[in-house]
Parts: sequence; structure tokens; C-alpha cells
Amino acid sequence: MNRSLVSVWLLIALILVLLPGPAGRLLLDLLGGLTLLLLLTPLILAGLGLLAWRLLVNRLRTCPRCGFSSLRADPAVCPACGWREDGLSSEGSWPATDSAMGPLFGLDGAEIPASDVTITVNATGVNEDSNQS
Repeated sequence: MNRSLVSVWLLIALILVLLPGPAGRLLLDLLGGLTLLLLLTPLILAGLGLLAWRLLVNRLRTCPRCGFSSLRADPAVCPACGWREDGLSSEGSWPATDSAMGPLFGLDGAEIPASDVTITVNATGVNEDSNQS
């Protein structure tokens, strides 16, 4: 019963497409528009996604003291460490140097040049056993 109903609808659609009347042209225009919409929708969404990504990346601010990236409304204060662009903490005092990044920055917030810093590396062997076979 369902098979005959489907074949009747397909036959009607085929007749409308093959006939050069206004109904056939309307059906072809509708199918062409839907096909174009299905093909262009992913491209339009990809373009909008790329535009949104670029806007997000442009609004991100990275703290020069701790490296935290955020979309902070106030660009002068870091939400993670409290560092301000004028070098003071959010409470008005100089930032503490007990963090891992503290000694690498001066009191004014400027970075100390790498040529003024010495890093000591102690190398140890992976296999400390001398009983290898």
C-alpha cells in the first residue's frame, strides 16, 4: 500500500518536472534553491566562525608577569596575579616575588634580559646501575 502511494507521488513530481509549465519551473526553482542553500550553508558558517575566532583572539590580553590570557574588561589589572600595567599590585603595593616568575621581572614590571640571568643545569644519567648485562 505504501509502495504505490510513493510511486504515485514520484510520478506526479516527474510529470511536473518534465512538463514545461509554470508548476514544473516552480518545482525546479525550489529544488535549485534548496540545493544551493545546502551547499552554501557550511561555507557561510565557516566564514562566520573564522570571523568570531579572529575577534576573540584580538580581545585576548596576556599578562606580561604571569602569562595568563583573559578577556578582562579592565586591561590595567590581571585577574590571576593582580599585576597592573603601572607595576603595582591591585592593592597598591609592589607585587610579591615569591611566585615562579617573580625573580625574572624587575619592580617596574620590565623583564630582566636573558644575558643577565644564569641558569644552572645538573645532568644525571638515566641508568645509574653499572650492572648491565
